[in-house]
Amino acid sequence: MKWLEPLREKSKRTVTQLGKAVAITAMVGAATVTSAEELGYPEKEELTIGFIKLTDMAPIAIAYEKGFFEDEGLYVTIEAQANWKVLLDGVIDGRLDGAHMLAGQPLAATMGFGTKANIITPFSMDLNGNGITVSNEIWAQMKPNIPKMADGRPQHPIKADALKPVVEKYQSEGKPFNMGMVFPVSTHNYELRYWLAAGGIHPGFYAPHKGDTSGHIDADALLSVTPPPQMPSTMEAGTIYGYCVGEPWNQQAVFKNIGVPVVTDYEIWKNNPEKVFGITEGFYEKYPNTTIRLTRALIRAAQWLDANENGNRPEAVEILSQSNYVGADYEVIANSMTGTFEYEKGDKRPVEDFNVFFRYFATYPYYSDAIWYLTQMRRWGQISEDKSDDWYKELAAKVYRPDIYAKAALSLIEEDLTMPEFFPDFETEDGFREPQTHFIDNLVYNGQKPNDYINQFNIGLKEGDRI
Repeated sequence: MKWLEPLREKSKRTVTQLGKAVAITAMVGAATVTSAEELGYPEKEELTIGFIKLTDMAPIAIAYEKGFFEDEGLYVTIEAQANWKVLLDGVIDGRLDGAHMLAGQPLAATMGFGTKANIITPFSMDLNGNGITVSNEIWAQMKPNIPKMADGRPQHPIKADALKPVVEKYQSEGKPFNMGMVFPVSTHNYELRYWLAAGGIHPGFYAPHKGDTSGHIDADALLSVTPPPQMPSTMEAGTIYGYCVGEPWNQQAVFKNIGVPVVTDYEIWKNNPEKVFGITEGFYEKYPNTTIRLTRALIRAAQWLDANENGNRPEAVEILSQSNYVGADYEVIANSMTGTFEYEKGDKRPVEDFNVFFRYFATYPYYSDAIWYLTQMRRWGQISEDKSDDWYKELAAKVYRPDIYAKAALSLIEEDLTMPEFFPDFETEDGFREPQTHFIDNLVYNGQKPNDYINQFNIGLKEGDRI
């Protein structure tokens, strides 16, 4: 049976079973189940939502185009933003009511790294969706270091071990090895650093307590910020030799024949959490009904995106290719969003889960997802000093709000707009995934023990370390 076929059937689990108090976790207390009738009208009906031109903004576009926002009594304007800082500032100053955000942005803002503001997320937007691309010149130097399959194609996943001799050659010649990522607290920064470090290439430390936010201390590869749509042209100009970015900007390099995506984030960390939908804590306090209704619309959009074994993806690609959304060619977006991914030109391979929007509980805001980002901030010095395990858990619970999510999901279940089996068991869920093992370096991540996790790495700060 197809995983979403039950959408067309009645739930075998009664609403009464789910209509009791929801215990999310002791950290946020008990959340009362909100029925459809109890939701109430949205306190604010006209909203402006920001996004960056990436395919993982899709739930926002689909919620708009399919009328899910309007079903909730919300009249939404969607606006592309120039970069992640402009987007975050817009949410903080109220120009934007909410936005497609990097998962690290609400966490960093809440703890005061960069801009200080209390940002929360009731909704995780997707899993996977990023890649690391290198220029043709770098690929030519890496390729001899990569094992081959029987048909002569490179064996995947490609580890940074293949890049290390190239970086060492540049160092011996006195040349900096420059790479791009989209923002200092982006998934892309941490994934690129994770991949490099797993191959023995030091991506550098931050030292904000010393005023050094470059991230270049002790670095073998120098990582700098480049806005996503500018990645291919910046690499083509020779300013950077490679980058980590979301789609369609890896596939764009293939289509322009200027670079080769060498690894996806699915291969670095299988089914890793990616973007979130961010709002200020004040927005939720002032407009709780609006927030729950926004979350309902986004859940329905994510469900639509993964329905019928990704059968709606071609239509989604048509929508995203419009200039007011991502604005890339249909073929470029479809190359990754419809279940494939093209590495070297002509080497297209099936990657069904490259973009995941709903299955695997993708939309649930797990505390353990938040804590992983915080461990990487500590690992690379963005968090300057040791923190207790409880500190990580408390900050995660302040920012990630499964209580809001549960109210939205349960009301949708009550209306037969979704199915209970598509969600965690809200009566027992504690917000922590089981220990995760699918990392490119084979380390195990247990969100309940962040300091133990940090101490496993050969490269990076550990307990007691300070730059």
